[in-house]
Parts: sequence; C-alpha cells; structure tokens
Amino acid sequence: MCLLARSESTDATAEEAQMPTAKLTKRIVDGAQSMDRDLFFWDSEVAGFGLKVTPGGRKVYVCQYRVGGGRRGVSRRYSIGVHGAPWTVEKARKKARRLLGLVANGSDPVADVRHKRATPTVSELCELYLSEGCSTKKGSTVATDRGRIERHIKPLLGRKSVAEVTRADVQRFLSDVAKGKTKADIKTGRRGRAIVEGGQGTATRTVGLLGGIFSFAQSRGLRDDNPVRGVKRFPDRKSERFLSSVELAKLGSALTELENAGGNPAAIAIIRLLTLTGARKGEISNLRWSEVDFERAFLRLGDSKTGQKIVPLGAPALQLLASLPREPNSQFVFPAVTGNGRFQGVDKVWRKIRVQADLPALRLHDLRHSYASMGIATGDALPIIGALLGHADVKTTARYAHLADDPVKAAADRISGAMANALMGNRSAGRVVTARRRQ
Repeated sequence: MCLLARSESTDATAEEAQMPTAKLTKRIVDGAQSMDRDLFFWDSEVAGFGLKVTPGGRKVYVCQYRVGGGRRGVSRRYSIGVHGAPWTVEKARKKARRLLGLVANGSDPVADVRHKRATPTVSELCELYLSEGCSTKKGSTVATDRGRIERHIKPLLGRKSVAEVTRADVQRFLSDVAKGKTKADIKTGRRGRAIVEGGQGTATRTVGLLGGIFSFAQSRGLRDDNPVRGVKRFPDRKSERFLSSVELAKLGSALTELENAGGNPAAIAIIRLLTLTGARKGEISNLRWSEVDFERAFLRLGDSKTGQKIVPLGAPALQLLASLPREPNSQFVFPAVTGNGRFQGVDKVWRKIRVQADLPALRLHDLRHSYASMGIATGDALPIIGALLGHADVKTTARYAHLADDPVKAAADRISGAMANALMGNRSAGRVVTARRRQ
C-alpha cells in the first residue's frame, strides 16, 4: 500500500540529517529495524534520499533537502511512500532525484504539498460557488447549474484539488461528457427519474459553467489562473425552429381536435397563449390573476427568467384570458387539478398535440421563436420584437428604452392577430407586410 506523500511531508531536524549513510539496497531495507524511536538510513548514492523506520516496523522512503540556503535555510523532509508495492528502493531513488531536481530549480515540494492540502477539492469549490457565487442568478438557473455539477463535474473532476486542475484536464472533461461518459438513468424520487445523456451541447455548456466556477475560485484567491480559458469547445447549436403558416394551421387544427375530444382545457389554453404572446412556458403556466391587467392589456409578471417583466397582450390573447374560468380558491390562472398549486401537465398534452400535428420534434419554446418570426414577417422592427419578448441583453434593452408603449401594443395586436389567423388555417398570415412597407 502506498502512503501519500502529503500525509508525511514535514520539516526535518538537524539530528536526522546527520545520521550515517550507506547505499540503500533491498537487503538493507528488509533488515532495517528500530527499537525505541524513528531511525533513519541515508543513501550514499543520492544525497538526501533515505529510509525512515518506526519502532512499529513501518518503513517509509523519504527525501530530505534544504530551502533558503545558508544558516537561515530550512531543512525539509518529503515522504515518498511506504516500502513495498509500488515503492521499491530504485523507484523511490528515482523519485528522490526528481524532487531534488525541482529543489535545484527553486521549488519546495513540501510547501507545494501543504498548499494542495489546504486547497479545496473541485467538489468543495462547487458547493462554495452554489452557496456564495450565484447571488445574482435566478433560482431556475441555479437549479440547472446544480444539475450539471452533480451529474457531470463532480463525477469526473470532483476529487481533484482545485490547484491541480489543468487545461488538459478540462479538455479531457469536455471530451468525456461529449462521448457520454456521465450518461446515467437516476431515480430522483418515488416516481421521478433523471436521464443524463451528455453530448456535445451538454459538454460545451457544462465547460462554460466550469469556467465561471474557476473565475469564482480566482476571485477567492484559490487560483491565479483559469484552466478553462483557451479550451476549444464544441459549437453550441441552439435550435431556432420557426413554424410556417402551414405548420401553424396544422397546430391549430390539432388543438381544436383535442379540444373537441375533451382534452385538458388548461393545457390547451396554455399552448394557445404561448402561441399568441411569445412568452416563455413558465411565464404562462405560473401566471396569477393578479398579474393580468385587462384594462391596459398587459401581463405584469412579478418574476420571470429575466426578473420583473411586462408582456403586452394582443386582442386574441386578451380574449382568451377573459374567457377562462376562475377557481375561487386559487390565485393561479391555471390551477392544479388537486391542491393549491398550478397546473403542471402541459408537457404531457404537448407531446400528444405535436404528434397529432405531425410536428414530432417541435418544442414549446419554438412557439416563442415563431412569434418573433411572425413579427418580422408582418413588418415590425427588431427593437419592437425585442421589447415584446422581454429580452434581457443590456445593450438590446437600451435600444428599446426610447420606444413608446403605443407602437409596442400595436405590434402585439398585429402579431397576435396574425398568429390567431394562422392557427385557423389562414395562409395569408404574414403577407400583409408588402403593401404597408410601400406606403
């Protein structure tokens, strides 16, 4: 069994350094004994290489050296490992030569060991980051970060000291996640499961998170550099799916068919509102009646991915909201079937609808992209579209600051109306731009 050097590294005494020397051989090591105190046998071939024998018979190869020079220099003793596999006399002697070479170049191996021992592991750094380095992040983003940390970072890098992670380690980590080395099917509760698949996109995003974690380590003085910097990642190809007018008509037909067949009305209404507003799924499924301003035709969201947010409502979206029944004991526009929470079954219904509409790969978030696309097709400027969608980019938001509410509301009416027409199968949606632009 090998004894880790860090557990035995220490300062040496002058008495130990003055012990007699002889060339260490296996025969000498096997026969070496000590009765009442630690006894040192020093090698005559490599100055500073020796064997420590304890009264209990434990035999440890050591390397002793001096740092600082002169009378003020300090003698250090570095424990190489316990005699036996893998440490033989020759292997330990070679290790001692390497250590002494480092010393000759100005290093202090014992100090390096102590520094690494005082530095947290990557797992410990991640926990510190989650507790103290995410104060400006949304709760949903922190939950995503924790998932990537637990599923990918900790299994592959968690045991490493923060100080010893190299760029090569990060490059290997990127490759391993991309190849699915962290792939798993994990039970998360009585009925829950977490399917961890990996892939290039996951690898790229997780390495991005790792870069932020090591930047945090730099700010805390745990590292002088960031080993993620310079690592070439895979292109993060974000899906930008836009529905055509024909596809929107197919989606509208599927929604109507499911509605006529007795499908869940809350899920159908949520999907329609996502189509008519360009909002994010959570912004609609978590919507409270207190956030709906019928008089001014706004959703005043108290919390979203980008914080507080105002979503202008077009006439069709406003009509849909006005037609919804209110549960007297619930604050949610879409209350849960049982209990006091919100409705959470939209994903299950969505899977049925997209199959019925022959759009099997379509995501709910693609409805947001389609809303923006329809806005551009009907002639609205990009700043207006950005204001409607509530983009969080500071530079983009600054470009929206001078816009008045009226053109934004008008854009919401036009886009929502065009989306509603497309859902009903009107293929002329999005073609009204030509005449208006020529005016």
